[in-house]
Amino acid sequence: MAATVAAHASSIQGVPPESSSGMTYRTNPKTGEKVSLLGFGMMRLPMEDGRFDQETVNEFVDYALAHGVNYFDSSPVYCQGLSEKATGDALRRHPRESYFVATKLSNFNKDNRTREGSIKMYRDSFENLGVGYIDYYLLHSVGGGSGLEEFEDRYINNGMLDFLMEERDAGRIRNLGFSYHGDISVFDYLLAHHDKYHWDFVQIQLNYLDWKYAKLVNKRNTAAEYLYGELSKRGIPAVIMEPLLGGRLANVPESIAARMKQRDPDRSIASWAFRFAGSQPDVLTVLSGMTRMEHIEDNLSSLAPLQPLTKDDLDFLQEIAAKMMEFDTIPCTDCKYCMPCPYGIDIPAIFRHYNKCIADDNVPASSRDVNYHKARRAFLIGYDRSVPKLRQADHCIGCGRCARHCPQRIEIPKELRRIDKYIERLKQELI
Repeated sequence: MAATVAAHASSIQGVPPESSSGMTYRTNPKTGEKVSLLGFGMMRLPMEDGRFDQETVNEFVDYALAHGVNYFDSSPVYCQGLSEKATGDALRRHPRESYFVATKLSNFNKDNRTREGSIKMYRDSFENLGVGYIDYYLLHSVGGGSGLEEFEDRYINNGMLDFLMEERDAGRIRNLGFSYHGDISVFDYLLAHHDKYHWDFVQIQLNYLDWKYAKLVNKRNTAAEYLYGELSKRGIPAVIMEPLLGGRLANVPESIAARMKQRDPDRSIASWAFRFAGSQPDVLTVLSGMTRMEHIEDNLSSLAPLQPLTKDDLDFLQEIAAKMMEFDTIPCTDCKYCMPCPYGIDIPAIFRHYNKCIADDNVPASSRDVNYHKARRAFLIGYDRSVPKLRQADHCIGCGRCARHCPQRIEIPKELRRIDKYIERLKQELI
């Protein structure tokens, strides 16, 4: 990979022009349009009591556009089904030609994967977004569930893929692609039939940890190096999701953070991950689910403009990835596909707290640990502050509904039971 990136370093800097904002752009080979290397993922917008503050969403979108971001990615299921409407309300205040909007056919449930239900979801997206055409439309999360069988049920047997290709021919979809999770046979099948489907882009999970270690993190995942390579050799642009693994690569263990800061004191920990993804020459845009203004500002400092990583930087990140694999974190990306839990459990918040405590060395394994009492207090108090008591792991009944929707194939009930058991032993000082 390092050689590939080095060989394309000049094209990374030379092909996309710099805007007045400094943003780096990549060229869509089909349309010739310039797409911002930083894309705004509208799945982690701030919500309170199940509602958006539309003024905040507008502020985020306005700031992003003013600083060169022009790619906005949504879905009918993001943010409890409210993301498309909030995204559309913010974007329609700007000239249509100033942005690209992406959304998905998220027909996960049996009632909306019929032809009628899927077409309704598709048409509702136009209304919610307030657009006459969709720039980038995706088959959402192919490879999930039962793999190829589920893909055929969602997109082939009901004729939806043929329908979407016709919509592309009619111009209502300008670029057609898919987002991939899970079963590699589905990814390989869709690329093997590229001559039939003519994929305009594909969205994959790519970061410096998943580059080589995806399967070790989760046995159903595939190394991002392979996914990217298969797209690159076919000339299919890659859209990148989870460059930070749901924030895990912005909150690395303290010992690793110290090494990264020592190497580059002026950059954030997160910037390493964004520059890694952006340094791949066939990446069209890198999506970030930004929930605070400081997230937008920091990501802009990484990609507006991009300073491509050197071979030494890439080697350094693979050393960091190897060290990261020594920590027993849960591979949750905070996508919230598991939510809502019918019993009110805040699954992502529980996993976030557990992973943060691992990163901060606050998961004591024994009462003989030097920092046992400090770590115990930090874990238990932090847990109660992060997760309301009625939404904690002890309320899980093991129904398994959440696990069926997890793109990372986490055995969620099993992990919740493990965490709850650990917490009870920690409370009773049995550890």
